[in-house]
Amino acid sequence: MAWQNVSFLTDAASAEPVCDALLELGALSASIEDADAGTPDEQPQFGEPGSVTTPGWAHSRVVALFEPDADVAVMLAEAAAQAGLEVVPAFTAEPVEEQNWVQLTQAQFDPIRVSGRLWIVPSWHESPDPSAINLVLDPGMAFGTGSHPTTRLCLEWLERTITGGESLLDYGCGSGILAIAAAKLGAAAVAGVDIDPQAVEAANANAASNDVVARFADSAEALAGEYDVVVANILSNPLRVLAPAICAHVRAGGRLALSGILREQAEEIIAVYAPWIPLQVADVREDWVCLAGVKP
Repeated sequence: MAWQNVSFLTDAASAEPVCDALLELGALSASIEDADAGTPDEQPQFGEPGSVTTPGWAHSRVVALFEPDADVAVMLAEAAAQAGLEVVPAFTAEPVEEQNWVQLTQAQFDPIRVSGRLWIVPSWHESPDPSAINLVLDPGMAFGTGSHPTTRLCLEWLERTITGGESLLDYGCGSGILAIAAAKLGAAAVAGVDIDPQAVEAANANAASNDVVARFADSAEALAGEYDVVVANILSNPLRVLAPAICAHVRAGGRLALSGILREQAEEIIAVYAPWIPLQVADVREDWVCLAGVKP
């Protein structure tokens, strides 16, 4: 028996209330999309938390998933009333067949060649090049599959920078991919911190899968010490706020690399870090940059 995937149009003010009402009434999921996506009227909205001041689209599409036997018309009428809509929206419904969702999700992640000697290999794949440095990765709930441009920028920077024997801190470790890569490239001691407990759990599991000794911890725990290399692939807002803390963990003569920064944000981040470490653009990929520098 197939689930029911339902969609209908509404305005920005009503979209979130009707989604909330549908979820309360038993919808399995509900999301809001730009109804004008793919047309000249599309209104992209992206950025970091707190940066979008007028969220929502004038022409919004609500997409909701229901149980196979749900009375969608009745539930939508009730949700519309709760959300204050004067008219029940016209909707379309399509069946969603049962699938192996784990297998379908895994199929989206193939091995990624970072360079001639560095590959990222999902844990369910065989390595295309067993002689290469292979990072076996199961991202779990944490960010960092290696496919995002910022992750690639950091991996490429690490490959150019790590010569062997360094200590490294991955600030905002996500899946742990950068710290694990550093260890496999020859770093002697690697550590990582993250605000998300699930990321710490995923990073520790990935380190074990790669036979890497690494220390990953919650960023709420006290973090002491200085490192030869510090890398932080997070967003520009936390990079601004955390600048003193991040720089404090770079030893004199040590190296710092930052990513998660859009091209137009680079000059501002360079200015924020200038009191501690002079940074410059080390590399660019698509609209993202990697900044790097040496602590005096």
